[in-house]
Amino acid sequence: MFSILIPTFNNLEYLKFCIYSIKKNSKYNNQIICHINIGDDGTIEYLKKENIDFSHTSYNSGICEGINKAAKLAKYDYFLYAHDDFYFCPNWDLILSNEIKKIGHNNFYLSGTMMNEGQIKFDCGNTPNEFDEKKFLTQYKSHNYFDFQGSTWAPSIVHTDIWDKVGGFSEEYFPGSGSDPDFNMKLWNLGIRIFKGINDFKVYHFGSIVLRKKISKISKKRYGNIGAKIFLLKWGITIKFFKKFYLKSNTQFKNELTNPVKNFIYYINFYKCKINYFYIKYIYRKLNDINLSKN
Repeated sequence: MFSILIPTFNNLEYLKFCIYSIKKNSKYNNQIICHINIGDDGTIEYLKKENIDFSHTSYNSGICEGINKAAKLAKYDYFLYAHDDFYFCPNWDLILSNEIKKIGHNNFYLSGTMMNEGQIKFDCGNTPNEFDEKKFLTQYKSHNYFDFQGSTWAPSIVHTDIWDKVGGFSEEYFPGSGSDPDFNMKLWNLGIRIFKGINDFKVYHFGSIVLRKKISKISKKRYGNIGAKIFLLKWGITIKFFKKFYLKSNTQFKNELTNPVKNFIYYINFYKCKINYFYIKYIYRKLNDINLSKN
């Protein structure tokens, strides 16, 4: 049914628990594909033992390159991108399958709702060893958000045809910050207008040592939020502007999106983007001697 793409970076305890939850709580026989960054903590041996598909780099490839490599091993028509510190709720794939049937075509981008570290605050433990699974499974349905616009984060799902048309994740976003909204922008330019977050598709997010957090601290310490700067130089607008005026992120989902209303407020914020663009392009890069990727 689904090919689940999971990048991991020496995070075996969480990865094992994530895979355990997928196997336990799935309705269908889905394919799990991991991309292993380095993997000298026993990850390679574990995945071989469990007969789980994986790609591997002996270096830290970051999220985007890793996901693109893993995607080449997929055998199903839908990619589900997930973090290695998720716990998947029961029948998550049945919920997704029903949503896809309801839409009736493949021009969409869907995502789930994160609990604990995410939209819904519901603490059942900060590590797999601490996780109160019994409490979680008996109570998670009573903790809700709403179906929302502008899904831009994992767990997210897209059809393989759409993935191929936009070329997967853009690898200039290393280690990964900014890659999700960039992917959404490419989908938007392709004509996709359904960006829906699904309340009933829930995952518990430990959020402690996910790959992005491990490797983004170095980048942020040196460069600030480099992903946001790459996005601005590439698309001419900020991530914040894109989410607010195009994706209408975190507002209640009512229907597929339409082009933004270009009123006074729109243009005020648009010109702020242009000021930031010229600052980053002509001043910031020279002052900090940073080679930011461009188109």
